[in-house]
Amino acid sequence: MDVDLERLLEELYRSGREFDAGREDRLERLRNLEPDTARLLAVLVRGIARGTTAARVLELGTSNGYSTIWLADAAKACGGTLTSVEIDPARSAQAAENLRRAGLDAFAELRVVDAGAYLAESPDAAWELIFLDAERPEYAGYWPDLVRTLSVGGMLMVDNAISHADEVAAFRELVEHDHRVTDVLVPIGAGALLAVKNPAP
Repeated sequence: MDVDLERLLEELYRSGREFDAGREDRLERLRNLEPDTARLLAVLVRGIARGTTAARVLELGTSNGYSTIWLADAAKACGGTLTSVEIDPARSAQAAENLRRAGLDAFAELRVVDAGAYLAESPDAAWELIFLDAERPEYAGYWPDLVRTLSVGGMLMVDNAISHADEVAAFRELVEHDHRVTDVLVPIGAGALLAVKNPAP
């Protein structure tokens, strides 16, 4: 990652924290993930790209594009593709502008659509990596399509698994008791839940 991009990400993270601090309603906040978690996400994208397989990445919850920039930079580096889904048109437009500033707008496809609806329309094994950072009460309902649309060996990463443990408890129960995946909780940032899709027995 070049110095200019690092500076832009630092600026976006700082301004995002300041923006969120002035808003009591969580739905009005940007809720960007922590920089260490973003770096882990970027490493995972690079790690999934193996041999001639380019990582197909899906982000559920674009917000202002902070995490999208990390993902797009990683996708660019390994010849992967990124689709990012956001239900709020204004947020998606903000993300588009931030991606343009980062010089990465050609490496991310932004969609304004409900995350659950987009997952339901995605083909089986469509994604090598899914980053889930949307409305937590909906996660349990997403689970069947999350598993279905992950490729074998594909990775799901869920943010806020420690900071908002109560809100993702039902979802974690589903993940932990599903033999189709192997999961681990990583104590980084707000807590990252990682699940990899196992080969069929």
